[in-house]
Amino acid sequence: MPFSRIVYKPEYEELEKKALIIRKNVIKMIGKAQSGHPGGSLSCVDILTALYFRILRISPKYPKDPERDRFVLSKGHAAPALYATLAETGFIPYEWLDDLRKFGSPLQGHPDMKKVPGVEMSTGSLGQGLSVGVGMALAAKIFESGYRVFVLLGDGECQEGQVWEAAMSASHYKLTNIVAIVDRNRLQIDGCTEDVMGIDPIGAKWKAFGWTVIEVDGHDFLELIPALEAISYTSKPTAIIANTVKGKGVCFMENNVDWHGKAPKGDQLEEALKGFDEIEFMESEDVSLDSKN
Repeated sequence: MPFSRIVYKPEYEELEKKALIIRKNVIKMIGKAQSGHPGGSLSCVDILTALYFRILRISPKYPKDPERDRFVLSKGHAAPALYATLAETGFIPYEWLDDLRKFGSPLQGHPDMKKVPGVEMSTGSLGQGLSVGVGMALAAKIFESGYRVFVLLGDGECQEGQVWEAAMSASHYKLTNIVAIVDRNRLQIDGCTEDVMGIDPIGAKWKAFGWTVIEVDGHDFLELIPALEAISYTSKPTAIIANTVKGKGVCFMENNVDWHGKAPKGDQLEEALKGFDEIEFMESEDVSLDSKN
């Protein structure tokens, strides 16, 4: 089968709108399920938006195309963000989002590659995703395939020793076709990463393991997209340290560790969704004003 991909690349303003829709759906899903991880899902939405709408060579029409790029969500508890992104890109029906974590639903608390189109690896046991990604990238090199591999890790996840074994392997085998993206929101379930088990200087660590390191604002597409595109120009595996805000987009969740794995309900859920509606209204007003000028 000839390779097919999404060829339309939305501009940055449209990416912002996509990210807003995805964030809103994340909160709706978790709110309805009354279970899930909003903080780390919201922090990585812009990363996923940049990947799925500007970077990944993929197509929902051919989810198993052998030449497709691979994405591994190593921080599997952020599955709501991945599901909302897959719905927005057409890999799964929007109706599935209503059944997050329900018995019998394909959308489990962690992604299942056997049940959800577009999911490349079942993840959730932290520390394992990069090893899988390295295996995929090594296979591409051995069989002379052109696909790239992108792996999204949590910063707390980088406390796992297996992450660094995989990082060492990628450098040893000169895997220039892999990118590790660290969602550096500085919070994990038990508190600040630097209090639980310090990982700074995180960039210097990846560099010491033989990776090209790029540090960016993980919510700024002007920084994210060029960094993700850098895979084409480096002679080493690439690590992107994406500085983010846990709970991004919901004022009372931002930088608040209490929302690592707690679902909003009642007034909290209403407040969160109202905030997104207000942003949508302001953006529509701006478009209306621009059209009159």
